Amino acid sequence: MSDKELTPAEEAAARAKEKAEQDALPYKWTQTIGDVDVLITVPGNLKGRDLVVDIKKTSVTAGIKGQEPLLKGELAHAVKVDDSTWTLVSAPDGTKTIEIHLDKVNKLEWWPHVVKDAPKIDVTKIVPENSKLSDLDGETRGMVEKMMFDQRQKEMGLPSSDEQKKMDILKKFQEQHPEMDFSNAKIN
Repeated sequence: MSDKELTPAEEAAARAKEKAEQDALPYKWTQTIGDVDVLITVPGNLKGRDLVVDIKKTSVTAGIKGQEPLLKGELAHAVKVDDSTWTLVSAPDGTKTIEIHLDKVNKLEWWPHVVKDAPKIDVTKIVPENSKLSDLDGETRGMVEKMMFDQRQKEMGLPSSDEQKKMDILKKFQEQHPEMDFSNAKIN
């Protein structure tokens, strides 16, 4: 992708192409910032022993024994194997779904695809689910609120909370020491 802005029509076309590529995959997948979930629909008469699901740190294979895997390849990023799982779930329509849960090692990274040879999604278009600040513990909440404040200040061309604090200390010091000349002071 280039750095130039897409027109609304180009953006819509890019999203439509991305959706068509994702819909064509033999699986559906979703992600949060911490994990990836893959759903593969299989015939309802299958049991767990009829399936092959192999989750490794950097690769995954899933499908029906004796057939070409429905999902196979090198993962976009590493996963925690011990915290990754799979289950076979019956659906109301008589089919079954292999549900694969992959626990990301890096919990600060969006995946452009599950396996590297699959079509990519544009991760810059991901809108993360909003967690409520009230769900966070006090220290984390304070840190997030400070980051949000500093981001808003930066967007408006105003000083961050740390810069404001330094300026306030300097101003107070100047008021307490009017005999000092600060006219040539460089403030970083």
